[in-house]
Amino acid sequence: MGFFADFKKFLLKGDIVSLATAVIVGGAFGKIVTSFTNDVLMPPIGLLIGGVDFAALKFVLKDAVVDNGEVVAEAVTINYGSFLQTIIDFIIIGFCIFAVLKAYEKTQKKKEEAPAAPKGPTQEELLMEIRDELKKQNS
Repeated sequence: MGFFADFKKFLLKGDIVSLATAVIVGGAFGKIVTSFTNDVLMPPIGLLIGGVDFAALKFVLKDAVVDNGEVVAEAVTINYGSFLQTIIDFIIIGFCIFAVLKAYEKTQKKKEEAPAAPKGPTQEELLMEIRDELKKQNS
């Protein structure tokens, strides 16, 4: 088997397809949470604490250099407001993953607690019963 045939086999495994699907859905979910944080959650919080725009919060380490109205060198800043929003994104995503995993664990516990179906006789036991019945009929 060649390299590309092995690679194709690897890509078409169910686990890889499921993983790729999870990554795509996770990426989309991350964008939704980021939008929720930036556009829905942070504006009211900023308003409550005095009209603060978190995205604009920053420490200026070095001011921009302006010559004749033209920016020669950009300002050097630490954008801690964006960092705070990213932390809130992380907390929301972490909470959602925690909730999903808790729900999954509950379903797994219910499966474990369900009584196992009674086992029937093994193949060997059935063959011995047939042998014994045949012996009875022939004797």
